[in-house]
Amino acid sequence: MPPKIILNQQAKVLALSLLVGLLSGLAAVALKNLVHFVNTLLLRVGWPSPLGGNILMLLYPALGILLTILFVKYVVKGQIGHGLPEVLYSISRKNSILPPRNTYSSLIASTLTVAFGGSVGLEAPIASTGSAIGSNIGRLAHLQTRHIRLLLGCGAAGAIAGIFKAPIAGVLFVVEVFMFDLTRTAAIPLLLSALSASSVAYFLLGSGAQFSFAAQDSFDLSQIPYYIFLGIVCALSSVYFLRATNSVEKWMSKFSSPNLKCLIGGTLLGVMIFLFPPLFGEGYASLTDLLDGTADTLFSNSIFSPLAGGNHFSPWLVIVYILLLIILKAVATSVTIGAGGVGGTFGPSLIVGGLSGYLAYMLISQIAPIPLSPSTFALIGMAAVMTGVMQAPLMSTFLIAEITGSWALMLPLLLTSAVTYICVNPFEKHSIYARDLAKHGDLMTHDKDASAWQLINMRELIETNFVIVRVGDTLGDLVEAIKYSKRNLFPVLDGEDRFVGIIVLDDVRKIIFSPELYDKYQVTQLMQPYSDLDVVKLSDTPQQVVERFQMSNRYNLIVVDENDKYVGFLSRANTFSAYRRFISESSDE
Repeated sequence: MPPKIILNQQAKVLALSLLVGLLSGLAAVALKNLVHFVNTLLLRVGWPSPLGGNILMLLYPALGILLTILFVKYVVKGQIGHGLPEVLYSISRKNSILPPRNTYSSLIASTLTVAFGGSVGLEAPIASTGSAIGSNIGRLAHLQTRHIRLLLGCGAAGAIAGIFKAPIAGVLFVVEVFMFDLTRTAAIPLLLSALSASSVAYFLLGSGAQFSFAAQDSFDLSQIPYYIFLGIVCALSSVYFLRATNSVEKWMSKFSSPNLKCLIGGTLLGVMIFLFPPLFGEGYASLTDLLDGTADTLFSNSIFSPLAGGNHFSPWLVIVYILLLIILKAVATSVTIGAGGVGGTFGPSLIVGGLSGYLAYMLISQIAPIPLSPSTFALIGMAAVMTGVMQAPLMSTFLIAEITGSWALMLPLLLTSAVTYICVNPFEKHSIYARDLAKHGDLMTHDKDASAWQLINMRELIETNFVIVRVGDTLGDLVEAIKYSKRNLFPVLDGEDRFVGIIVLDDVRKIIFSPELYDKYQVTQLMQPYSDLDVVKLSDTPQQVVERFQMSNRYNLIVVDENDKYVGFLSRANTFSAYRRFISESSDE
C-alpha cells in the first residue's frame, strides 16, 4: 500500500507540473503580446519638439505609473509585493504559499507600467505570476509543503521558458535564483513545466528566436584576453547596477506620500526617456540593433541625433552615449519601481549587458584592430552582466544561447560569465533579488544545514507557559505558584517585568513542605546563579542561539527583549527538533 500512495503522489505532482507549465506559458504569451500591442499604439503618436525627440515621452511613463498605482489601490486593494524577493521569502518563511491575487496582480500591473514606458522588465513579474500559479494549484490540491514548493518552482520555470522560449534556462533559473536542488524528484516536474510552457510559446508566437543573431566569429585561444577584458567591464557594470538600484530605491523610499513618489519618479523618468529614448519600456529593440552590429539606431528620435554628421557617428560620441545609457538605465529602473511601478530587473540587466559588451568593443577598437565583431561582444555582454546581477552563470549562459541560437559561442559565453562572476562576488555576495533577504536572515540557500539555522523561526519555539514570581515574594508565594505550574522552572521578575533570575523546583523541593519557613525565605534567596551565556535576546539570530546552547550547560535558555524584559524560554530539545524537521521538510528526496 505505501508504494502505491507514493506513486500516486508522484503522478499527481507530474500532472500538475504540466498544468502549471501550460498556464504559466499562456500568461507569458499574453503579457508579451499585450505590452507589445499597447507599445505599438503609443509609439504611433508623436509630438515632435523643436530640439528633436517626442514630447509625449515626457508624459507616458508618469501616466503608466499612475495607472499602476490606481490599479493596486482600487482593484487589488492591497500590496502586490516585491516580485521575486517576495517569492523567495515565501519559500523560506511561508511554506511556499503565495496569495491567490498574485496570479494576476503582477501581470496586469507590470503591463500598465512597461507598456507606457516604465524602464523595467517583464520577466520578474511573469516569474512571480507563474510561481503564484504553481503555489496556489499545489495548495488547492492539498499537497505537502515540499510539493507545493516544487510546483512554485515549476511555475517560475514555465514562465521564464515561455517568455523566452528557453526551457533549459527556465529550469536553471529556478536552480540558481530560487536555489532549488536539482534532484531526481525535482528535475522531471521542472522540465515538464518548462517544456510545456515553451511549446505554448512556440505554438502561439512561432518558432523564431527572441533575438536574431548570426554568429560571425568562431572561438580561438588567442581571443581569450579580449573575453577577459569584456568580463571585467561587465563586472564593473554589474556592481554599478546593483549599487545604483539599491541607492536610488532607498532615496525614493524616503518620500512617504505615494502621490509625491509618482510625481517625482514620473517626472524624472519622463525626462530621462525624452533625452534617451532607448530607456523607454523594456528596450529590447536596442539589443536587436546592437546584435546587428550597429549602435546608430540608439540615437533615433533623440535630441542628440543632430550631433552626428550625416549618418556617421563619432566613435567617441557613441562611447559616451552608451556609457550614459548604462548609467541611466539603472537609475531609470529603480526610479520606475520606487515611484510605484511594477516590473523587474531581469530585462534591464540584459540591456545593460548588451550595452556593456558594445562599449568594451568600442574601447578596444580605438586602441587596436580587434578580430571579433561588435555583435559578438554585445551578445556575450548580455550573459555576463546578467551573471553579475543575478549570480546565475549557468542560467545566463544558456538563456543567451537559447534565445539567440548562438550555441557556437558557448565557450566564450562561459568564460566571460565566469570572469564576471569571480570579479563581482567579492563585492556582492547575493543576487539583486536575494540581497535584502540575506541581510535579514530570510534566504534559503543550497546549504541546507546553514539554511536550517538561518531560516527557522525561533520566536515560534519560545515557550511562555511558565508561572512567574516577583522580587519581594516569599517562599510561601512560590509554593502557591508551584500549585498552578506544570513546569519546574520559575522566572523571577521585578516590578517592570525585567528578568532577574530563575528558580528550579529541584533546588527548593526540601523546604517547600516546611510551612514554618514560608515567610523566612525571599525568592531572590532561592534563585540559581546565571550568566550572560544563559540568556538570549529576541533580536539574536538563530546561529547566535545555537552558539549559546553550545556554550551553556543549561537545558533551557532565557529569552528577553531589548529592555531585558522577560519573554519566555527556548529549550534545547525543541530547537534541535525544529532543525531536524526543517531538514526533512526541505528535502526533495
